[in-house]
Amino acid sequence: ASDVYKRQLLEYSARIVRLTEKMKGSQAKVHVSNQLLRSGTAPMAHHGEAQAAESPKDFIHKLRIALKELRETSRWLKLAQRVPLIDKPALLSELLDETEQLIRIFHKSISTAKKKLQ
Repeated sequence: ASDVYKRQLLEYSARIVRLTEKMKGSQAKVHVSNQLLRSGTAPMAHHGEAQAAESPKDFIHKLRIALKELRETSRWLKLAQRVPLIDKPALLSELLDETEQLIRIFHKSISTAKKKLQ
């Protein structure tokens, strides 16, 4: 399962990068794209750190950070869609759906890891 998530997070990060590359121009677009680029690519890195965790508690901690970044990404995507900050805001719906799926996956992984600790 871990390799599946690794590939999914890599593709997700690539989609975030491609989206932010399209958000050029106004100060708002630059600001939101910078925030999205940071928060939307961070879960991939944090997942990698979790795989190399030094302890079960460290593993949970790294996954929690990734979950926080995904929640932040969701908020930035919703703002970009609402304003809108891209020409076809409906295209963000699919990315938002994937973000919500990843949030559920990370939440479940954290719950499972916490149960194993007890």
